[in-house]
Amino acid sequence: MDKKLKVGILGGTGMVGQRFLSLLENHPWYEVTTIAASARSAGKTYEEAVGGRWKMQTPMPEAVKNIVVMNINEIEKVAAQVDFVFSAVDMSKEEIRAIEDAYAKTETPVVSNNSAHRWTEDVPMVVPEINPEHFAIIETQKKRLGTKRGFVAVKPNCSIQSYAPALFALREFGPKEVVATTYQAISGAGKTFKDWPEMVGNVIPYIGGEEEKSEQEPLRLFGKVVDGKIEKAELPVITTQCIRVPVLNGHTAAVFVNFEKKPTKEQIIDRWRNFKGLPQELNLPSAPKQFIQYLEEDNRPQVLEDVEFENGMGVSMGRLREDKLYDYKFVGLSHNTIRGAAGGAVLCAELLTAQGYISAK
Repeated sequence: MDKKLKVGILGGTGMVGQRFLSLLENHPWYEVTTIAASARSAGKTYEEAVGGRWKMQTPMPEAVKNIVVMNINEIEKVAAQVDFVFSAVDMSKEEIRAIEDAYAKTETPVVSNNSAHRWTEDVPMVVPEINPEHFAIIETQKKRLGTKRGFVAVKPNCSIQSYAPALFALREFGPKEVVATTYQAISGAGKTFKDWPEMVGNVIPYIGGEEEKSEQEPLRLFGKVVDGKIEKAELPVITTQCIRVPVLNGHTAAVFVNFEKKPTKEQIIDRWRNFKGLPQELNLPSAPKQFIQYLEEDNRPQVLEDVEFENGMGVSMGRLREDKLYDYKFVGLSHNTIRGAAGGAVLCAELLTAQGYISAK
């Protein structure tokens, strides 16, 4: 790419917005030129607006410290500064849908981390290794919006990244029933231990709305584009429990699965280790060389050992064994704010760029 595309971050002062800025530092294709947030942050430099609320473990990128934050509601003004935007806004779902559509109507592609548009029938919800063909629905969406290059694309819920890729890699065997319990890090709620001290040594057996997302969103990923909308798959039937645990980064899943055609353990491990998708074929900048790793040790995957696999963009599986009630059980791990949030959105943008959906204005 001869010249970097100009990128805006909507909701850039929050935790996911901060992760976007960290991941995009020195990106070969993209340069963050614009940050937009609420009216209370507008007019301040990014460093002033964030103040002591920088939550990443790496320092704030020097290149963004002096960017003057814009008002996210001044849509035309923000859109005029950028080629496309990442969305990490903190609003109600109705407000998010409205503002993301409004940016798209300015002919500005929107790649969103938010859940508001995940079930809009002509908005693709994509894990690039799993369902890149869903981006084709963008042409239908453009007709609804009345745009030539503006659209909204989203990535799925962070917790399903710890088991959905493992199931997708085994599609030839027909996974039909899945029980998954996810043990979710506090950064998934936009928190650190500093601002959520009651989570230290604690477990909360409830995360609002998370179980419905975890049970339904994989079915949309596994679905098909039919007559201008995405029809979700019927199988596997998934039931989940989602639990908040005292971990900063990393969602772990304990999974039980029945298959239509039971594979051998060796077949499962082979399919995981050799699974590749379009990002790997195209060698996209943020694509992990190996998407899924399998760890033989009985005590792996572990958050402290494995959450940064492939710079947080790979997922880790372990403890695969036959079960008394189900065909197999295993444990998965993914980085919830990298692969599961900002990094997953960046990879979506890279694929959209490679396919010509995102370009310079």
